[in-house]
Amino acid sequence: MTLRGRLTAAFLAVVLGPVLLSAFFVGATLSAVERSRATERLGLAAAGVRTSVDALCQQLRAAADAVALVADPTARPRAADQVVDRGLAAAVLIADAGGATRYATGGGPAGHWQDCAGTPAGPVGALAAQVRLRDAAGVDLGAVAAAQPVDRAFVARLAAVTGVGVTLLDDPGRISHTTEDQGVRAAVLAAAGKADGTGVAGTGDGRYVRRVGPSPGQPLPLVLSVPGERTPGLYGALAAAVALAALLAVLVAWRLAWVTTRPLGELAGAVDRVARGDLSARVPVRSRDEIGRLAGAFNRMTRETDSYVAALTSSRDQLRNHLAVLGDTLASTHDLQRILRVILDSAIAATGARAGAVLLLDGDDVLVGRCVEGLAGRWPTGDPADPATLRVPLGAGVLGAVAATGEPQRGRWAPPDTPTGEPPCETYVAVPFATPGTVEARGPDRPGHPPPDDDPPGPTSAALGVLVLYDRLGGHEFHDDDLVTLRTFAGHAAVAVENVRVHEEAQRLSLTDPLTGLWNYRYLRESIRREVERANRFGRMLSVLALDLDRFKNVNDTWGHAAGDAVLVEFARRVRGVIREVDLAFRQGGEEFVVLLPETDARGATVVAERLGAVVRDQPVAVDGHGGGPIQVPVTVSIGIAVYPDHAAGGQQVLDAADDALYAAKAAGRDGHRLAPAPDPVPAEEVPVAAASVGPPDGPPRPAGPVDPAGAAQGGASSGPHPPRQSRGR
Repeated sequence: MTLRGRLTAAFLAVVLGPVLLSAFFVGATLSAVERSRATERLGLAAAGVRTSVDALCQQLRAAADAVALVADPTARPRAADQVVDRGLAAAVLIADAGGATRYATGGGPAGHWQDCAGTPAGPVGALAAQVRLRDAAGVDLGAVAAAQPVDRAFVARLAAVTGVGVTLLDDPGRISHTTEDQGVRAAVLAAAGKADGTGVAGTGDGRYVRRVGPSPGQPLPLVLSVPGERTPGLYGALAAAVALAALLAVLVAWRLAWVTTRPLGELAGAVDRVARGDLSARVPVRSRDEIGRLAGAFNRMTRETDSYVAALTSSRDQLRNHLAVLGDTLASTHDLQRILRVILDSAIAATGARAGAVLLLDGDDVLVGRCVEGLAGRWPTGDPADPATLRVPLGAGVLGAVAATGEPQRGRWAPPDTPTGEPPCETYVAVPFATPGTVEARGPDRPGHPPPDDDPPGPTSAALGVLVLYDRLGGHEFHDDDLVTLRTFAGHAAVAVENVRVHEEAQRLSLTDPLTGLWNYRYLRESIRREVERANRFGRMLSVLALDLDRFKNVNDTWGHAAGDAVLVEFARRVRGVIREVDLAFRQGGEEFVVLLPETDARGATVVAERLGAVVRDQPVAVDGHGGGPIQVPVTVSIGIAVYPDHAAGGQQVLDAADDALYAAKAAGRDGHRLAPAPDPVPAEEVPVAAASVGPPDGPPRPAGPVDPAGAAQGGASSGPHPPRQSRGR
C-alpha cells in the first residue's frame, strides 16, 4: 500500500471510528433513556395499583365492620342491604361459626371471593374483606364478608387510574381480563414471564412490562405495560447520517492524502539527488505547515551540509598542514617542550577544542603538566602561568584513571567528591600514550648516579602520559572520530617523548663512565670550563680534588680485575655519599678520579678530602676471592687539592695544580691529602704616569701626557685584578 493509501485509511479510521462510536452511543443512550422513563412510569403505575387495591380493601373492610357492629342478629341483613345500596360493596355475606351462610345480598359476584389478606388459589371473581363476629365473651359467632367483583370494568378502572395497560392473570399464568390490544397480548404475557419482582422486561415491539402482586395488601396477579417513547425512524436516520459521514470522510481523506504526499514525493526526489552527491537539490516550499517547514529544513540542511563539506575539506587540508609541521618538528629537533606544543596545538585545531594539556608521568607516579593551552581561570591551585602546577596522582580522577588503565575516556565532566587537581570543564576527551616494547629502568634521575641493584626494571609497555582536550566548540560532546584523531596525536607524542628520552640517555651514556656511573673525562673538560666561568661571573671559588687509589695495581694483580672493578664501584659509591648534590664526581681513567666542589675554598675542600680519606680507609671493600668466598680488601686514597683562582688562572691549570698536589701526597706516603702550593707571583711592570694624568678623587681621570721617566717610580698598575676570594668554607 502506498503512503497515500495508508494516509487515507488512517484518516478514515480516525474519522469514521468516532462517528460510528457516536452513533452507537446515541442509540444506546436513547434506549437507556427510553427504558429508564418506562421503568419510572411502571413504578408509578405499580404504586397506583397498590394504592387503589388497598383503598378498595379498606372500603370493603369498613363495610363488613358496619354490618358486624349491629348487635341484633336480626337487624344485620337490613344493615347488609343498606351497605350494598350505598355502593360500599357489591355484595355482603353473613355466615355462622360453622361457615354456613345465614344471609347473602342479592346480585353477588360469581366465582371465588379472594380475601384481601390472603393469597389467590385460582381465578379471582371478587375481592373481599372478612370480619369475625364475636359476643361479649369473645365467642366466635361467625363472619361478615363484603365483596367487590374483579371483572373487565375493574381492570379498566385500574388502567384509567394508572395510565398504563393492565392485565389480570389467572393462577396458571393465563390472561383473565386485560386492557391490552389483541395484537400485543401474547408479547405482554411472554415478557411478563421474564419479569421478576420489580424488574422490567421489554417486548419486541418496544413495550415494557412489569408484574405487580400478588403481595400482602394486594392479592391480585397483575401485569402492567407501557409503550416505548422511541421516535419512529430514529435508527434509520442514524444509519443514513453515518453513511453520509463516511462518504464525506472518504473524499476529504483522499484530498488530504494527495495534498500531503505531493510535497513528500518532491522531498523524496530531492533526497535521491542528494544521495547521488548533488547538494544543490532544493524542494519547493508550498505551504507553511509542517510539510512546508520540513521542506524548508531540508533546504537549510543541504545548504549547511554543503558548507560543512567545504569546512571539512578545509579542515582536512589544515590537518595535513599540521601533520606536516609535526613531522618536520619531530625530524628537526629534540626540544620536547616545542614538540609537545606543536602536538597540542594541532590536536586542538583538528578537533575544535577550546583547551587542552599534555601531562607526563614522573618518577613519583604523578601526572605533571608539561604543556597547556586555554586553561586560564580553570586552575584549581598554583600558578596558572606554570603548567607544572597541573598535577594529578596516578589513578585519581579522569586523567589518573586513563593513565592507570590505558583506556581512553570521553564524556561530560562530573565534579568529583574530592579534589583531584584536574581543571573543571564541560566536556573532555583523554587518551593515554605509551611506547610499547620499551623497558624503563627505574632509578634516580640525576646523571652520574646509577640505579640501585635492587630496583627492578619497569613493565614492557609503560604509560608515558596523557593527552587531554576540553570543551569542544558548540558545547557538544567529543565523538569517536575525535577519539581516533587524538589517538594519532597521542602516538606522535609517545614517539616524541621516547625519542627525547633515548637522545638524553644516549647523551648521558656518552658522558658517564659505564662501570661506576660517574661522569667521564669528556664531561670533566666541559664541566671544568663551565664551573670556572661561573666562578668568574659570580666571584666565587672552585675547589678541585684529584683522587688516586693507593696501590690499586696490587688489587688487580692479587684478586683479579673483577675484584678491581668491584673496588672501583664501591669507591664511587662512597664518594657520592660524601659530596653534596651540587658537587660533581668524575672518573678520569683507571683508578684516578676528580671531584669539583663549586663555591668551596681550600678549607672546605680539605674537610671533604679528610672525609673521603676516612670513609675509604675505615671500611675495607668486600670482594669475591679466588675461592669464591668474600675477602675484605683494605683501600686508601691519596688526594690532591687545588683552588681556583688561588692556585691557577684557568680550568686546565687548576686540574694540573690538583694533579701536582696528588703526586705530592703520593710522595708523602699515600693515604693523605696535600694542598697545592700558591703560585709564584708574576712580576708587575710599572708604567710611569704623568702627574697631570692623575684626576681629582671625585672626577674622571685626565688624559695622560708625555711620560716622565723621573716620575716612573711614583705610581704604577698591577698585572690585573683577581676575582674576590670566597671566605665561606664548609
